[in-house]
Amino acid sequence: MADTQALQQQLAQARQQLADMAAAQDAFMQRVVHDLGAPLRHVTSYGTLVRELLAELPPEDTVAEAQDCVATMEQSARRMALMLDGLRALADAGRAPLQLQPVDLSAALHEARTLLAASEAGRPVQWQVDDALPAVQADPALLRQLLRELLANALKFTRGREPARIAVRAQRQGERVHIAVQDNGAGFEPERAGPLFGVFERLHRESEFEGVGAGLALCQAIAQRHGARISATAQPGGGCTVQLDWPAA
Repeated sequence: MADTQALQQQLAQARQQLADMAAAQDAFMQRVVHDLGAPLRHVTSYGTLVRELLAELPPEDTVAEAQDCVATMEQSARRMALMLDGLRALADAGRAPLQLQPVDLSAALHEARTLLAASEAGRPVQWQVDDALPAVQADPALLRQLLRELLANALKFTRGREPARIAVRAQRQGERVHIAVQDNGAGFEPERAGPLFGVFERLHRESEFEGVGAGLALCQAIAQRHGARISATAQPGGGCTVQLDWPAA
């Protein structure tokens, strides 16, 4: 009995230590995001002001070079702001209490598409979505966030396709649901798929596709919290398929 009580006490202490470490990590992340955000706002706002002042000077070569420098500074500041937003989203997804419940996958997908209506507007996009998608066990808000990221990626990387084709399929197999989001976009080299879900990993130049490479890292974090798995396959110019192996409702 004494040994059992001692083990229970040690287990409780270990759990408390883990909780304290998680809280400290979260507090650190929030502080970093907050403190770095203020100077970024100053760089962006003052960069705009300097650009306006330079535009009033005679068009000499030095002025043009200075304007190029300011433009680079503003672009870097905006990129860093997006990276901080990505870190904040990862932190929020990691600490949010899970409200697990049966979720209608069709309804969650429809809500995600509605949020992306502006990205789709004016583009020829063909959607192919299975009828009567199976229900999954998930936190509704986190699942919508994950689906929004995946569909946003599909819309982004099919830009220029006439038409863009995006398919969403899901099938229940035992206690799991296999979900696939497929597009006919830019794709990537298969051997580069390894780090795809890492934070700030990018497989395309920023001049080709915007973003900082935080979306799929967020998707992986959400999937892992649900005991799900996520992977991707692709071919250069042949599109990409993101696959999810998710607990069924």
